[in-house]
Amino acid sequence: MPSKTFYEQELDRLSSEIGLQPKQALLIRQSKAFMEQYYAERVELNELAQAAFMSRFHYVRMFKQFYGMTPRNYLKDLRLAQAKTLLRAGRTITDTCFDVGYESLTRFSSTFKKATGYSPSAFQKQHKSNRE
Repeated sequence: MPSKTFYEQELDRLSSEIGLQPKQALLIRQSKAFMEQYYAERVELNELAQAAFMSRFHYVRMFKQFYGMTPRNYLKDLRLAQAKTLLRAGRTITDTCFDVGYESLTRFSSTFKKATGYSPSAFQKQHKSNRE
């Protein structure tokens, strides 16, 4: 069996510190990987918790202890990172909004501005001028 990476060793250490069973730790890690793959889809917290065989409250608490943020914030950060990439590439704001999993342009714009300090259009203009 190949040796574990430092990251995997740290996750194992952390899971034992916070009292997660190995199976629960694996399920939390799988739910994170699921979010990374399907961030643009409708990802429901209740479904993630059910898939990890935990109550919603327990799942959120364990995920936060494991990764330092709630699953909702993790998903938001994933979506915003991808949105920045798409906006830098010249993708329209509307297309970017829907491509990263937001169903409302208003919510996307306000979330983006709150996280970055720029509206999506100001962010795009700033990065367009940097490319020229």
